[in-house]
Amino acid sequence: MKSAITVSLVEQARGGPFVYWDGLEAAAAEAARLGFDAIEIFPPSAAALNTDGINALVKQHGLSVAAVGTGGGWVIHKLHLCLLDGAARLRAKDFIHDIIDVAAKLGAPAIIGSMQGRWCDGVSREQALAWLAEALNELGEHAASLGQPLLYEPLNRYETNLFNRVGDTVAFLKTLNTQNVKILADLFHMNIEEANVADALRAGQGFIGHVHFVDSNRRAVGLGHTAFSPIVAALRDIGYTGYLSAEAVPLPDSATCALQQIKSFNQLVKGA
Repeated sequence: MKSAITVSLVEQARGGPFVYWDGLEAAAAEAARLGFDAIEIFPPSAAALNTDGINALVKQHGLSVAAVGTGGGWVIHKLHLCLLDGAARLRAKDFIHDIIDVAAKLGAPAIIGSMQGRWCDGVSREQALAWLAEALNELGEHAASLGQPLLYEPLNRYETNLFNRVGDTVAFLKTLNTQNVKILADLFHMNIEEANVADALRAGQGFIGHVHFVDSNRRAVGLGHTAFSPIVAALRDIGYTGYLSAEAVPLPDSATCALQQIKSFNQLVKGA
């Protein structure tokens, strides 16, 4: 398993759960200095990412891009895939489609988290799930054509009423025509929703494509009450070899958060 750390380029999201906020160059330099393997990028749009420049930057620092988030579409434009307005749903899908394109040029998958939306405001659960399935089938196959999976993130009940647990998400993904949508298992959300996080990860075997590796309070690993040894053991048991990415609130500051995260990663995963 490999380490990653988040960097947000969305000023409107400042204060959210991303470790670095002061640009890609500073984030890449600091991540490399600490020994992280990759950065995960949260951009305001696909157009904001200069893929040639980013590829040169991560190569310079011996890093990779772990994933690219699409949540800027929700934070900035209030778009998601379950809106009643069909034109707005199409704009949401196009926003994600464009992120998939640039993420693939960076050798990374795109993440659908907050842009999955929810059912409300005249939209039934059944209709919302039908729209979600339609979008995931289309976007999943587009990602497959570019050689990348598409990551779908079950969120906690306060952020979506679609899917909150890994097992329910697996059951839904099995109904799709595409087999290219994988689960982003976020330990913060799982701490709220799962009876046993390690068991839930085992139930997701074959579907776990990315992990947000954070503590129960969404701070760096080791600063909450999550028992991580069983979680790391479960990930090993299911053969997970992907990224453990720090989507954490930068408390007390970015530098301290990042240092705590890499120390915990090294202890738990590398035994160092």
